[in-house]
Amino acid sequence: MAQIKQVGIGRKSTGTIDGITYYTLNGKTFARSTPTMPASVYNTPEARVRQAIFKMVQMHMKHHLRTIRQTITANNGTPYNRYYSMNKKGLNAALQALAEQYVDGADVTITDIEAAIASYATEHPKSIKIASKSGYGEVYLTGSWPETITLRASGGDSTIIIIVAENGSTTTINPDGTTVVVASDDSNSGSTNTGNGGSTDSGNTGNGGNTGGGSTEPGNGGGTEGGDGFGS
Repeated sequence: MAQIKQVGIGRKSTGTIDGITYYTLNGKTFARSTPTMPASVYNTPEARVRQAIFKMVQMHMKHHLRTIRQTITANNGTPYNRYYSMNKKGLNAALQALAEQYVDGADVTITDIEAAIASYATEHPKSIKIASKSGYGEVYLTGSWPETITLRASGGDSTIIIIVAENGSTTTINPDGTTVVVASDDSNSGSTNTGNGGSTDSGNTGNGGNTGGGSTEPGNGGGTEGGDGFGS
């Protein structure tokens, strides 16, 4: 580690440039080499299973993205990211066995992923939240993803009913009786077969991007609200 006294990047620069990470402490800028992990670390069976689980979780969340946007309040970031942070433990456990089968060469589809999550949720009905919206009670997944999600106000009798239609239009019925219909322009639910192998790239089908840099919203720009499949 070296202290930077005079350098063009300035006294308060941070970040990594050409393998050197700069950071500021007590008003002074320091530099150190960025640690690197050998490629073998990412090619172990355990690492491949973790990668497979992460991709399956992405497929699951992309499949339910329009519903998640309506049922999850994001304090910081996006509803998509909050859904993942709340449910990471449960989703990982639900998909562990399926990911191991995938690493061993089995084909996996979104139908398989949803079935595995539904089975886990049936046995662990308090492990996966599908609704966590400010002012309303939380709703847990207790089996297959429901056709209707009812959000009940925490301090009264008001309710919001969300009629789920992942491959069509999603209708929200507000407390005052008005309805909001969300078209299926971004549904593209990811029914593609994941195939064999262990690529770390997200799927390239549909509108979803890869998990690499870029926006956290879905679309053509990448980000964490990305791909529908595993890619090849």
